[in-house]
Amino acid sequence: MKDTAPSTAGILAMAWPMMLRTMMLHGTVVIDAWLVAGLGEEAVAAMGLAAAISGMLTGVLLAFSNGMQILVAQSWGTGREGPLRTALGCGLVINIAAAVLGLSLAAIFAGGVIDRGASSVWIATEARQYLAVFSIVVMAEAVAQSISAHLNGCGETRGPFYSYLVAMPVNVVFSVLLIHGWLGLPALGVAGAAVGSAVAALVRVGFLLAILRRTHPAMLKDRIGTRGLNWRELRAHLAFTLPVAVTFVSANFSTSVCALIYARMAVTDFAAMTLIAPWILVAGTVGIAWAQATGIVVAQLLGAGARRVVVDDFLRRAWRGVFVASAAVAAVFFVICAASGWLYADLQRETTRALWSFLPILLILPFPKGSNAICGNTLRAAGDSVYVMHIFIWSQWLFKVPATALLVWLDVPVFWVFSLLLMEEVVKFPSFHLRLLRGSWRTQLP
Repeated sequence: MKDTAPSTAGILAMAWPMMLRTMMLHGTVVIDAWLVAGLGEEAVAAMGLAAAISGMLTGVLLAFSNGMQILVAQSWGTGREGPLRTALGCGLVINIAAAVLGLSLAAIFAGGVIDRGASSVWIATEARQYLAVFSIVVMAEAVAQSISAHLNGCGETRGPFYSYLVAMPVNVVFSVLLIHGWLGLPALGVAGAAVGSAVAALVRVGFLLAILRRTHPAMLKDRIGTRGLNWRELRAHLAFTLPVAVTFVSANFSTSVCALIYARMAVTDFAAMTLIAPWILVAGTVGIAWAQATGIVVAQLLGAGARRVVVDDFLRRAWRGVFVASAAVAAVFFVICAASGWLYADLQRETTRALWSFLPILLILPFPKGSNAICGNTLRAAGDSVYVMHIFIWSQWLFKVPATALLVWLDVPVFWVFSLLLMEEVVKFPSFHLRLLRGSWRTQLP
Protein backbone atom coordinates (compact mmCIF):
# COMPACT_ATOMS: atom_id res chain seq x y z
CA MET A 1 0.00 0.00 0.00
CA LYS A 2 1.38 3.39 -1.03
CA ASP A 3 1.28 6.18 1.55
CA THR A 4 2.95 8.98 -0.39
CA ALA A 5 2.12 10.89 -3.57
CA PRO A 6 4.16 13.21 -5.79
CA SER A 7 4.48 16.83 -4.73
CA THR A 8 3.18 19.75 -6.76
CA ALA A 9 6.66 20.07 -8.26
CA GLY A 10 6.43 16.40 -9.21
CA ILE A 11 3.18 16.97 -11.09
CA LEU A 12 4.75 19.93 -12.89
CA ALA A 13 7.77 17.80 -13.84
CA MET A 14 5.38 15.34 -15.50
CA ALA A 15 3.06 17.94 -17.02
CA TRP A 16 5.39 20.32 -18.86
CA PRO A 17 6.87 17.70 -21.24
CA MET A 18 3.35 16.47 -22.03
CA MET A 19 2.22 20.02 -22.74
CA LEU A 20 5.10 20.75 -25.12
CA ARG A 21 4.76 17.34 -26.76
CA THR A 22 1.09 18.01 -27.52
CA MET A 23 1.97 21.38 -29.03
CA MET A 24 4.63 19.75 -31.19
CA LEU A 25 2.21 17.03 -32.27
CA HIS A 26 -0.21 19.69 -33.50
CA GLY A 27 2.78 21.47 -35.01
CA THR A 28 3.67 18.67 -37.46
CA VAL A 29 0.99 19.69 -39.96
CA VAL A 30 1.53 23.39 -39.14
CA ILE A 31 5.21 23.07 -40.13
CA ASP A 32 4.27 21.30 -43.36
CA ALA A 33 1.81 24.10 -44.22
CA TRP A 34 4.41 26.78 -43.46
CA LEU A 35 7.02 25.10 -45.66
CA VAL A 36 4.54 24.57 -48.49
CA ALA A 37 3.37 28.21 -48.37
CA GLY A 38 6.27 29.21 -50.63
CA LEU A 39 4.66 27.24 -53.47
CA GLY A 40 1.57 29.48 -53.49
CA GLU A 41 -2.03 29.53 -52.31
CA GLU A 42 -3.09 26.46 -54.30
CA ALA A 43 -0.38 24.37 -52.61
CA VAL A 44 -1.56 25.59 -49.21
CA ALA A 45 -5.14 24.69 -50.15
CA ALA A 46 -4.05 21.17 -51.11
CA MET A 47 -2.17 20.89 -47.86
CA GLY A 48 -5.21 22.07 -45.88
CA LEU A 49 -7.51 19.53 -47.52
CA ALA A 50 -5.17 16.63 -46.78
CA ALA A 51 -4.44 17.88 -43.25
CA ALA A 52 -8.14 17.83 -42.33
CA ILE A 53 -8.18 14.07 -42.94
CA SER A 54 -4.69 13.22 -41.68
CA GLY A 55 -5.27 15.23 -38.50
CA MET A 56 -8.35 13.15 -37.67
CA LEU A 57 -6.40 9.91 -38.20
CA THR A 58 -3.51 10.88 -35.94
CA GLY A 59 -5.93 12.40 -33.42
CA VAL A 60 -7.77 9.11 -32.99
CA LEU A 61 -4.45 7.38 -32.28
CA LEU A 62 -3.62 10.03 -29.69
CA ALA A 63 -7.02 9.51 -28.06
CA PHE A 64 -6.53 5.74 -27.80
CA SER A 65 -3.05 6.38 -26.38
CA ASN A 66 -4.40 8.79 -23.75
CA GLY A 67 -6.65 5.99 -22.53
CA MET A 68 -3.80 3.50 -22.70
CA GLN A 69 -1.51 5.59 -20.50
CA ILE A 70 -4.06 5.40 -17.68
CA LEU A 71 -4.07 1.59 -17.89
CA VAL A 72 -0.27 1.59 -17.96
CA ALA A 73 -0.22 3.85 -14.88
CA GLN A 74 -2.54 1.47 -13.03
CA SER A 75 -0.31 -1.44 -13.99
CA TRP A 76 2.81 0.49 -12.99
CA GLY A 77 1.27 1.13 -9.59
CA THR A 78 0.93 -2.60 -8.94
CA GLY A 79 4.69 -3.02 -9.31
CA ARG A 80 4.21 -6.16 -11.45
CA GLU A 81 5.81 -6.56 -14.85
CA GLY A 82 3.11 -8.80 -16.36
CA PRO A 83 0.21 -6.27 -16.38
CA LEU A 84 2.61 -3.59 -17.63
CA ARG A 85 3.63 -5.67 -20.63
CA THR A 86 0.00 -6.61 -21.31
CA ALA A 87 -1.04 -2.94 -21.35
CA LEU A 88 1.72 -2.07 -23.81
CA GLY A 89 0.97 -5.07 -26.03
CA CYS A 90 -2.77 -4.40 -26.12
CA GLY A 91 -2.15 -0.72 -26.83
CA LEU A 92 0.09 -1.55 -29.78
CA VAL A 93 -2.36 -4.04 -31.28
CA ILE A 94 -5.34 -1.68 -30.93
CA ASN A 95 -3.46 1.37 -32.22
CA ILE A 96 -2.16 -0.49 -35.26
CA ALA A 97 -5.63 -1.91 -35.95
CA ALA A 98 -7.13 1.60 -35.62
CA ALA A 99 -4.50 2.97 -38.02
CA VAL A 100 -5.17 0.24 -40.60
CA LEU A 101 -8.94 0.75 -40.30
CA GLY A 102 -8.60 4.52 -40.56
CA LEU A 103 -6.36 4.32 -43.61
CA SER A 104 -8.72 1.82 -45.24
CA LEU A 105 -11.67 4.16 -44.75
CA ALA A 106 -9.56 7.05 -46.04
CA ALA A 107 -8.68 5.04 -49.15
CA ILE A 108 -12.38 4.47 -49.80
CA PHE A 109 -13.89 7.85 -48.92
CA ALA A 110 -11.12 10.48 -48.79
CA GLY A 111 -10.87 10.81 -52.57
CA GLY A 112 -14.48 11.92 -52.87
CA VAL A 113 -14.11 14.35 -49.97
CA ILE A 114 -11.00 15.87 -51.53
CA ASP A 115 -12.58 16.14 -54.98
CA ARG A 116 -15.62 17.97 -53.58
CA GLY A 117 -13.48 20.32 -51.50
CA ALA A 118 -10.84 21.12 -54.13
CA SER A 119 -11.35 24.06 -56.43
CA SER A 120 -9.10 22.61 -59.16
CA VAL A 121 -7.82 19.26 -60.40
CA TRP A 122 -4.24 20.22 -59.45
CA ILE A 123 -5.22 20.86 -55.83
CA ALA A 124 -7.08 17.54 -55.63
CA THR A 125 -4.14 15.64 -57.13
CA GLU A 126 -1.60 17.20 -54.76
CA ALA A 127 -3.84 16.55 -51.74
CA ARG A 128 -4.23 12.90 -52.72
CA GLN A 129 -0.46 12.48 -53.11
CA TYR A 130 0.21 14.13 -49.73
CA LEU A 131 -2.34 11.89 -48.00
CA ALA A 132 -0.95 8.75 -49.66
CA VAL A 133 2.56 9.44 -48.35
CA PHE A 134 1.22 10.57 -44.97
CA SER A 135 -0.12 7.05 -44.43
CA ILE A 136 3.45 6.15 -43.42
CA VAL A 137 3.24 8.78 -40.68
CA VAL A 138 -0.05 7.30 -39.46
CA MET A 139 1.42 3.79 -39.16
CA ALA A 140 4.56 5.11 -37.47
CA GLU A 141 2.48 7.15 -35.03
CA ALA A 142 0.49 4.03 -34.13
CA VAL A 143 3.72 2.58 -32.71
CA ALA A 144 5.19 5.85 -31.42
CA GLN A 145 2.02 6.89 -29.56
CA SER A 146 1.82 3.46 -27.90
CA ILE A 147 5.39 3.67 -26.63
CA SER A 148 4.84 7.28 -25.56
CA ALA A 149 1.73 6.24 -23.62
CA HIS A 150 3.73 3.51 -21.90
CA LEU A 151 6.46 5.95 -20.87
CA ASN A 152 3.92 8.56 -19.76
CA GLY A 153 2.05 5.98 -17.70
CA CYS A 154 5.30 5.11 -15.95
CA GLY A 155 5.82 8.80 -15.15
CA GLU A 156 8.64 9.19 -17.69
CA THR A 157 7.10 11.98 -19.76
CA ARG A 158 10.34 13.55 -20.94
CA GLY A 159 11.20 10.73 -23.36
CA PRO A 160 8.22 11.34 -25.69
CA PHE A 161 8.93 15.08 -25.56
CA TYR A 162 12.59 14.57 -26.47
CA SER A 163 11.52 12.37 -29.40
CA TYR A 164 9.79 15.37 -30.95
CA LEU A 165 12.81 17.57 -30.33
CA VAL A 166 14.84 15.08 -32.37
CA ALA A 167 12.23 14.51 -35.08
CA MET A 168 11.15 18.08 -35.85
CA PRO A 169 14.51 19.28 -37.29
CA VAL A 170 14.57 16.13 -39.42
CA ASN A 171 11.10 17.00 -40.66
CA VAL A 172 12.11 20.53 -41.60
CA VAL A 173 15.34 19.57 -43.37
CA PHE A 174 13.91 16.70 -45.45
CA SER A 175 10.72 18.60 -46.25
CA VAL A 176 12.61 21.66 -47.53
CA LEU A 177 14.93 19.54 -49.66
CA LEU A 178 12.12 17.48 -51.19
CA ILE A 179 9.58 20.27 -51.66
CA HIS A 180 12.02 22.34 -53.73
CA GLY A 181 14.30 19.58 -55.08
CA TRP A 182 17.53 20.91 -53.59
CA LEU A 183 20.87 19.01 -53.46
CA GLY A 184 19.89 16.98 -56.52
CA LEU A 185 16.80 15.46 -54.90
CA PRO A 186 13.50 15.32 -56.82
CA ALA A 187 11.18 18.32 -56.41
CA LEU A 188 8.02 16.65 -55.04
CA GLY A 189 6.11 19.80 -54.15
CA VAL A 190 3.36 19.25 -51.59
CA ALA A 191 4.14 15.54 -51.37
CA GLY A 192 7.69 16.43 -50.33
CA ALA A 193 6.35 17.80 -47.06
CA ALA A 194 4.64 14.47 -46.39
CA VAL A 195 7.87 12.58 -47.13
CA GLY A 196 9.71 14.80 -44.65
CA SER A 197 7.06 14.08 -42.02
CA ALA A 198 7.30 10.35 -42.75
CA VAL A 199 11.08 10.32 -42.32
CA ALA A 200 10.75 12.26 -39.07
CA ALA A 201 8.05 9.89 -37.79
CA LEU A 202 10.27 6.87 -38.44
CA VAL A 203 13.16 8.59 -36.66
CA ARG A 204 10.86 9.22 -33.71
CA VAL A 205 9.87 5.56 -33.54
CA GLY A 206 13.54 4.56 -33.52
CA PHE A 207 14.32 7.08 -30.78
CA LEU A 208 11.43 5.85 -28.61
CA LEU A 209 12.42 2.21 -29.12
CA ALA A 210 15.94 3.10 -27.97
CA ILE A 211 14.51 4.73 -24.82
CA LEU A 212 12.29 1.72 -24.19
CA ARG A 213 15.25 -0.65 -24.61
CA ARG A 214 17.31 1.39 -22.14
CA THR A 215 14.65 1.99 -19.48
CA HIS A 216 12.37 -1.06 -19.81
CA PRO A 217 14.29 -3.82 -21.64
CA ALA A 218 11.80 -6.47 -20.54
CA MET A 219 9.06 -4.72 -22.54
CA LEU A 220 10.78 -5.60 -25.82
CA LYS A 221 10.53 -9.35 -25.30
CA ASP A 222 7.98 -11.40 -27.22
CA ARG A 223 7.27 -8.78 -29.90
CA ILE A 224 6.90 -5.94 -27.41
CA GLY A 225 4.41 -7.79 -25.27
CA THR A 226 2.04 -8.76 -28.11
CA ARG A 227 2.79 -12.50 -28.07
CA GLY A 228 0.39 -14.47 -25.93
CA LEU A 229 -2.29 -11.79 -25.79
CA ASN A 230 -5.82 -13.15 -25.71
CA TRP A 231 -9.16 -11.71 -26.70
CA ARG A 232 -10.22 -11.18 -23.09
CA GLU A 233 -7.25 -8.86 -22.45
CA LEU A 234 -7.75 -6.98 -25.71
CA ARG A 235 -11.48 -6.60 -25.07
CA ALA A 236 -10.89 -5.23 -21.57
CA HIS A 237 -8.30 -2.77 -22.92
CA LEU A 238 -10.60 -1.68 -25.75
CA ALA A 239 -13.57 -1.28 -23.38
CA PHE A 240 -11.60 1.33 -21.46
CA THR A 241 -9.86 3.16 -24.32
CA LEU A 242 -12.71 3.18 -26.89
CA PRO A 243 -14.83 5.72 -24.93
CA VAL A 244 -11.79 8.03 -24.82
CA ALA A 245 -11.44 7.76 -28.60
CA VAL A 246 -15.19 8.29 -29.12
CA THR A 247 -14.98 11.40 -26.91
CA PHE A 248 -12.22 12.79 -29.17
CA VAL A 249 -14.12 12.06 -32.39
CA SER A 250 -17.31 13.59 -30.99
CA ALA A 251 -15.49 16.72 -29.80
CA ASN A 252 -13.81 17.26 -33.16
CA PHE A 253 -16.96 16.58 -35.15
CA SER A 254 -19.06 18.93 -33.00
CA THR A 255 -16.38 21.62 -33.33
CA SER A 256 -16.45 21.22 -37.12
CA VAL A 257 -20.26 21.47 -37.16
CA CYS A 258 -20.12 24.64 -35.04
CA ALA A 259 -17.49 26.09 -37.40
CA LEU A 260 -19.86 25.54 -40.32
CA ILE A 261 -22.61 27.29 -38.36
CA TYR A 262 -20.26 30.20 -37.52
CA ALA A 263 -19.73 30.68 -41.25
CA ARG A 264 -23.31 32.02 -41.46
CA MET A 265 -22.45 34.98 -39.20
CA ALA A 266 -21.19 38.34 -40.40
CA VAL A 267 -17.75 38.09 -41.96
CA THR A 268 -16.06 40.12 -39.22
CA ASP A 269 -17.66 38.03 -36.46
CA PHE A 270 -16.71 34.79 -38.19
CA ALA A 271 -13.14 36.04 -38.64
CA ALA A 272 -12.90 36.86 -34.92
CA MET A 273 -14.15 33.38 -33.95
CA THR A 274 -11.71 31.78 -36.39
CA LEU A 275 -8.72 33.81 -35.13
CA ILE A 276 -9.30 33.12 -31.42
CA ALA A 277 -9.88 29.35 -31.82
CA PRO A 278 -6.18 28.35 -32.29
CA TRP A 279 -5.17 30.44 -29.28
CA ILE A 280 -7.73 28.65 -27.11
CA LEU A 281 -6.43 25.29 -28.36
CA VAL A 282 -2.76 26.07 -27.75
CA ALA A 283 -3.18 27.86 -24.41
CA GLY A 284 -5.58 25.17 -23.26
CA THR A 285 -2.87 22.52 -23.44
CA VAL A 286 -1.41 23.96 -20.21
CA GLY A 287 -4.39 22.96 -18.09
CA ILE A 288 -5.02 19.75 -20.05
CA ALA A 289 -1.43 18.56 -19.55
CA TRP A 290 -1.68 19.25 -15.81
CA ALA A 291 -4.96 17.30 -15.67
CA GLN A 292 -3.48 14.38 -17.63
CA ALA A 293 -0.50 14.25 -15.28
CA THR A 294 -2.95 14.25 -12.36
CA GLY A 295 -4.85 11.35 -13.91
CA ILE A 296 -1.66 9.35 -14.39
CA VAL A 297 -0.63 9.83 -10.75
CA VAL A 298 -4.11 8.92 -9.48
CA ALA A 299 -4.04 5.75 -11.59
CA GLN A 300 -0.62 4.87 -10.17
CA LEU A 301 -1.89 5.47 -6.63
CA LEU A 302 -4.99 3.34 -7.20
CA GLY A 303 -2.89 0.57 -8.71
CA ALA A 304 -0.62 0.66 -5.67
CA GLY A 305 -3.58 0.50 -3.28
CA ALA A 306 -3.06 3.97 -1.79
CA ARG A 307 -5.22 5.03 1.13
CA ARG A 308 -8.08 7.47 0.62
CA VAL A 309 -6.38 10.21 2.66
CA VAL A 310 -3.34 10.04 0.35
CA VAL A 311 -5.47 10.33 -2.81
CA ASP A 312 -7.53 13.17 -1.34
CA ASP A 313 -4.45 15.11 -0.27
CA PHE A 314 -2.92 14.70 -3.72
CA LEU A 315 -6.10 15.86 -5.47
CA ARG A 316 -6.28 18.97 -3.29
CA ARG A 317 -2.77 19.90 -4.35
CA ALA A 318 -3.53 19.09 -7.98
CA TRP A 319 -6.58 21.36 -7.87
CA ARG A 320 -4.57 24.23 -6.45
CA GLY A 321 -2.07 23.73 -9.24
CA VAL A 322 -4.68 23.74 -12.00
CA PHE A 323 -6.09 27.04 -10.68
CA VAL A 324 -2.61 28.56 -10.91
CA ALA A 325 -2.30 27.19 -14.46
CA SER A 326 -5.75 28.58 -15.30
CA ALA A 327 -4.72 32.02 -14.03
CA ALA A 328 -1.65 31.88 -16.27
CA VAL A 329 -3.80 30.95 -19.27
CA ALA A 330 -6.21 33.81 -18.49
CA ALA A 331 -3.24 36.20 -18.42
CA VAL A 332 -2.15 34.91 -21.85
CA PHE A 333 -5.64 35.53 -23.21
CA PHE A 334 -5.54 39.08 -21.86
CA VAL A 335 -2.25 39.72 -23.64
CA ILE A 336 -3.63 38.27 -26.88
CA CYS A 337 -6.70 40.51 -26.78
CA ALA A 338 -4.64 43.56 -25.80
CA ALA A 339 -2.22 42.92 -28.66
CA SER A 340 -4.88 42.00 -31.23
CA GLY A 341 -4.55 45.39 -32.94
CA TRP A 342 -0.83 44.73 -33.44
CA LEU A 343 -1.05 40.99 -34.15
CA TYR A 344 -3.77 41.49 -36.75
CA ALA A 345 -3.04 45.01 -37.95
CA ASP A 346 -4.79 44.52 -41.29
CA LEU A 347 -8.14 43.52 -39.81
CA GLN A 348 -11.22 45.69 -39.88
CA ARG A 349 -12.05 47.57 -36.70
CA GLU A 350 -15.23 45.49 -36.21
CA THR A 351 -13.17 42.28 -36.06
CA THR A 352 -10.75 43.74 -33.49
CA ARG A 353 -13.70 44.98 -31.45
CA ALA A 354 -15.21 41.49 -31.52
CA LEU A 355 -11.94 40.01 -30.26
CA TRP A 356 -11.93 42.50 -27.39
CA SER A 357 -15.52 41.57 -26.53
CA PHE A 358 -14.38 37.97 -25.93
CA LEU A 359 -12.08 39.03 -23.08
CA PRO A 360 -14.54 38.57 -20.14
CA ILE A 361 -15.28 35.03 -21.29
CA LEU A 362 -11.60 34.24 -21.85
CA LEU A 363 -10.67 35.41 -18.36
CA ILE A 364 -13.21 33.03 -16.77
CA LEU A 365 -13.13 30.06 -19.18
CA PRO A 366 -9.81 28.44 -18.04
CA PHE A 367 -11.03 27.93 -14.45
CA PRO A 368 -14.09 25.67 -14.97
CA LYS A 369 -12.36 24.07 -17.96
CA GLY A 370 -9.30 23.16 -15.86
CA SER A 371 -11.40 21.91 -12.95
CA ASN A 372 -13.54 19.79 -15.28
CA ALA A 373 -10.37 18.38 -16.82
CA ILE A 374 -9.09 17.33 -13.38
CA CYS A 375 -12.39 15.56 -12.72
CA GLY A 376 -12.49 13.87 -16.12
CA ASN A 377 -8.95 12.52 -15.94
CA THR A 378 -9.38 11.39 -12.33
CA LEU A 379 -12.61 9.56 -13.17
CA ARG A 380 -10.90 7.88 -16.11
CA ALA A 381 -8.07 6.84 -13.79
CA ALA A 382 -10.73 5.25 -11.56
CA GLY A 383 -12.11 3.30 -14.54
CA ASP A 384 -15.10 5.57 -15.26
CA SER A 385 -14.26 6.40 -18.88
CA VAL A 386 -17.78 5.60 -20.16
CA TYR A 387 -19.35 8.14 -17.79
CA VAL A 388 -16.86 10.81 -18.88
CA MET A 389 -17.68 10.05 -22.52
CA HIS A 390 -21.41 10.56 -21.86
CA ILE A 391 -20.82 13.94 -20.21
CA PHE A 392 -18.87 15.18 -23.22
CA ILE A 393 -21.21 13.79 -25.87
CA TRP A 394 -24.47 15.02 -24.36
CA SER A 395 -23.10 18.46 -23.46
CA GLN A 396 -21.94 18.85 -27.06
CA TRP A 397 -24.92 17.47 -28.98
CA LEU A 398 -27.78 18.37 -26.65
CA PHE A 399 -26.47 21.81 -25.70
CA LYS A 400 -23.54 23.36 -27.57
CA VAL A 401 -24.41 22.50 -31.18
CA PRO A 402 -28.18 23.27 -31.03
CA ALA A 403 -27.59 26.39 -28.91
CA THR A 404 -25.01 27.62 -31.43
CA ALA A 405 -27.42 27.05 -34.31
CA LEU A 406 -30.20 28.87 -32.45
CA LEU A 407 -28.13 31.93 -31.49
CA VAL A 408 -26.66 32.29 -34.98
CA TRP A 409 -30.14 31.95 -36.49
CA LEU A 410 -31.40 34.66 -34.11
CA ASP A 411 -28.46 36.84 -35.20
CA VAL A 412 -27.43 37.73 -31.64
CA PRO A 413 -24.15 39.58 -30.98
CA VAL A 414 -21.07 37.41 -31.43
CA PHE A 415 -20.24 37.75 -27.71
CA TRP A 416 -23.21 35.53 -26.82
CA VAL A 417 -22.29 32.92 -29.41
CA PHE A 418 -18.75 32.83 -28.06
CA SER A 419 -20.06 32.58 -24.48
CA LEU A 420 -21.39 29.10 -25.29
CA LEU A 421 -17.81 27.82 -24.85
CA LEU A 422 -18.04 28.86 -21.21
CA MET A 423 -21.63 27.69 -20.82
CA GLU A 424 -20.65 24.23 -22.06
CA GLU A 425 -18.13 23.96 -19.21
CA VAL A 426 -20.79 25.17 -16.75
CA VAL A 427 -23.20 22.50 -18.03
CA LYS A 428 -20.57 19.78 -17.48
CA PHE A 429 -19.47 21.12 -14.09
CA PRO A 430 -22.11 19.52 -11.78
CA SER A 431 -21.98 16.09 -13.45
CA PHE A 432 -18.20 15.95 -13.22
CA HIS A 433 -17.79 17.23 -9.68
CA LEU A 434 -20.67 15.33 -8.06
CA ARG A 435 -19.47 12.08 -9.64
CA LEU A 436 -15.94 12.70 -8.43
CA LEU A 437 -16.98 13.59 -4.87
CA ARG A 438 -19.67 10.92 -4.45
CA GLY A 439 -18.62 8.22 -6.91
CA SER A 440 -18.38 4.60 -5.82
CA TRP A 441 -14.65 4.59 -6.55
CA ARG A 442 -14.05 6.70 -3.42
CA THR A 443 -15.89 4.30 -1.12
CA GLN A 444 -13.63 1.49 -2.32
CA LEU A 445 -10.45 3.27 -1.18
CA PRO A 446 -8.91 1.85 2.00
